[in-house]
Amino acid sequence: MRPLLAANWWSLVLRGAVGILLGIFTFLWPQITLTSLVLLFGAYALIDGAISLAGAVRAAEHHERWGALLLEGIAGMVVAAITIAWPGITALVLVYLIAGWAVITGLAEIAAAVRLRRHIAGEWLLGMGGVLSVIFGVLIAFAPIAGALVIAVWFGVYALIFGIVLVTLGLRLRSWHRGIPEGPGHPAPAH
Repeated sequence: MRPLLAANWWSLVLRGAVGILLGIFTFLWPQITLTSLVLLFGAYALIDGAISLAGAVRAAEHHERWGALLLEGIAGMVVAAITIAWPGITALVLVYLIAGWAVITGLAEIAAAVRLRRHIAGEWLLGMGGVLSVIFGVLIAFAPIAGALVIAVWFGVYALIFGIVLVTLGLRLRSWHRGIPEGPGHPAPAH
C-alpha cells in the first residue's frame, strides 16, 4: 500500500500554494500593519492546521501513522484561534507565537520525512521544509524586537520558500502515485 501522503499529494500542493500566495502578498504589501499581519498569519495557520487535521483523520482511517499530522494540525488551529481571538496582540507576543508554531510544525514535518524514507525518494523535500520551519522559528525567537515590517518580510520569505518546497514535494508524490504500480516493492524514483 502506498503511503497516504502520496495519495493526498494535493494537500501538500494546496498548503504550498497558500504559502506562496501569502509570501507574494507580504512582498507586494510590505507596509503591512501588525493587525493585518496577525490576521494573515492566523488565516494561514488555520488553513494549514485544518489540512493537517484532515490528513491525520485520513491516515487514522487507513491505519497509518497520524501523530505528526495531528500535532501539526492542533498547533495550527490553536495558534489560529489565539491570533484571530486576540488581533490586538503585541508584536513581541506575535513573534513568539509564530516562532513556536514554526518550530512545532517543522519538527512534525521532519518526523514525517523520516518515516517516508522507507516509501519514497525525495522525502528530503519535506525534511528540508521542516528544517526551514525550525530555523525560521529559532531566528525570529532570537530577534523578537524586530519591527512588524521585518517580521512581515521574514514571514513572507519563509512562506514563499516553504510553499515552493511543499508544491515541489506534492507534485513529485503525484507523479509517483500515478506512475508506478502499487505494491510494497516499488519505491519512488530518485531524481
